[in-house]
Amino acid sequence: MDLVVTEEQKMLQRAARDFVSGRSPLKRVRALRDGSVRGEPAFSREIWGEMAKLGWLDPDLPAGFSRIVHEELGRGLLPEPLLSCVVLAGGAIRLGGSEAQKGEHLAAIASGERLMALAFQEGQGRFALDRVSTDAERAGDGWIIRGEKQQVMGGATAHWFVVSAATDEGLTLFLVPRAAAGVSVERQHRLDSRDAAIVRLDGVRLGADAVVGEPDQGLSLLERVIDRATIALTAEMLGLSSAAFDMTLEYLKTREQFGVAIGTFQALQHRAARLFVELELSRSAVMLAHGAIDDDAGDAAIARAASLAKAKLSDVAMLVGHEAIQMHGGIGMTDEHDIGLFVKRARVAEITFGDAAHHRDRFARLDGY
Repeated sequence: MDLVVTEEQKMLQRAARDFVSGRSPLKRVRALRDGSVRGEPAFSREIWGEMAKLGWLDPDLPAGFSRIVHEELGRGLLPEPLLSCVVLAGGAIRLGGSEAQKGEHLAAIASGERLMALAFQEGQGRFALDRVSTDAERAGDGWIIRGEKQQVMGGATAHWFVVSAATDEGLTLFLVPRAAAGVSVERQHRLDSRDAAIVRLDGVRLGADAVVGEPDQGLSLLERVIDRATIALTAEMLGLSSAAFDMTLEYLKTREQFGVAIGTFQALQHRAARLFVELELSRSAVMLAHGAIDDDAGDAAIARAASLAKAKLSDVAMLVGHEAIQMHGGIGMTDEHDIGLFVKRARVAEITFGDAAHHRDRFARLDGY
């Protein structure tokens, strides 16, 4: 693919940046963070509805356009559940759901009416998708599911869940309504204040039409979904890292010591130059990964690009965050300064779907090493 931004993408970028700056200043993000500790909603349904009207919640949005949206939302640290609802849960239905499931759920997601979440993480296995203790057994024409999922992104407010469970000969994904008997949801508090939950399933009964994809074939579908979500996350990480870098550059230009701006100090110039280079390399990796999806390069190529981008962005997001804290000096260590919000989000994003070490190892294995 050509690593070039088209005119349409530039127009979307300007519109998205104007939306983020106009509708979601960082003081809103901070207020939502403080409110979530008190049990209040972690995001705004009003802004979610506006995002739906802009077409950003469409699970079929081309990756090249989705990249720009995720990057700009990352720059503004918007906590709305685009990744969890649209990319993860919506992606599972889009890639593996039946026509009836797509008809029931995808339009409702795109309109902002329905919130969904993918429940795939448990207390063991770290980043391994196939280490699942939640199990589903056949019961007549249907299924009974028992187990517990942790750190379910968007789970506290989701109306429906896509749940991974061990079945006779593999892994299967199931559509589970929050209102089903036996489902309980416990809200979790995360470092970045984003919405998450523990979802417990105590003998939940489902019909045969609840299966997403084919029984026992859910692992390959889940891997495809997570790869695409990983790629979307790298765009958000690029956005938040770029914003933190811009904030740091502005501070270097205005903070004075010994009667001059600290940005004139050569040592700080060298450190800032390194961050600039790393961010440009990161942008190429993110664009390459999204291009692999739009070019329909195949699951193997998309998986390889996802690990390449995630390994790079996990390193760079934390490098930018740590350098931003240090170059801001003492003020950077305080909660009153916004730079800390970016570092906290970067820390969570770094380990989501696998950290840099995991993806470097995976990239090597995908290349046959």
